[in-house]
Amino acid sequence: MKHLKRHLITGLLVIAPIFLTAYVIIVIFKFADGILGDHINAYVKGLLGFYIPGLGVILSLIIILTVGFFTEFFVGKKILPYFEKIFCAFPLVKNIYPAFKQLVSFLLAQKKFNFKKVVLVEYPSRGIWSIGFLTNEKNEVISQVLGREMLPVFIGTTPGPFSGFVVFIPKEEVKFIDISITDALKIIISGGVYNADKLN
Repeated sequence: MKHLKRHLITGLLVIAPIFLTAYVIIVIFKFADGILGDHINAYVKGLLGFYIPGLGVILSLIIILTVGFFTEFFVGKKILPYFEKIFCAFPLVKNIYPAFKQLVSFLLAQKKFNFKKVVLVEYPSRGIWSIGFLTNEKNEVISQVLGREMLPVFIGTTPGPFSGFVVFIPKEEVKFIDISITDALKIIISGGVYNADKLN
């Protein structure tokens, strides 16, 4: 009976992540395809007599690429803030949109946050270690005031590492660890469940 239970748990550990990953991908695909696909495919079926699976996803990608291309230019950069100002004028939107924008920016454009390296620091108290991100190699103003070399470290919170704290730690108390920024983010988001050593 113990062996049967162990085999059952092992099987679940193997199958559950695969099933959940496939399920999430299918749900996302259907959702993205349904946004435009349902309307376009209704026209396509009337014209050709059949649906084209994935048409909504393809059109969505084209729109995203077009918006990205347009925004990269000077005109797009000028118009976008004006559009966001109008968009955020609506009730609830001003509370929801900035949070989602910050989250997406964090996940897709980590360079904006200027993370240099992954570090360990004793925070919030001695004996308690937190994963942090070195945001700069030095800070002369803070270091001069305190009379010792201080390093700025960003400490993200679980499960949303896009918010957190910036602390200044003496250089000699900062421990550098050899893992990628992506792995460190996964550890924070998962609440410590993710193990970088097992998946590298």
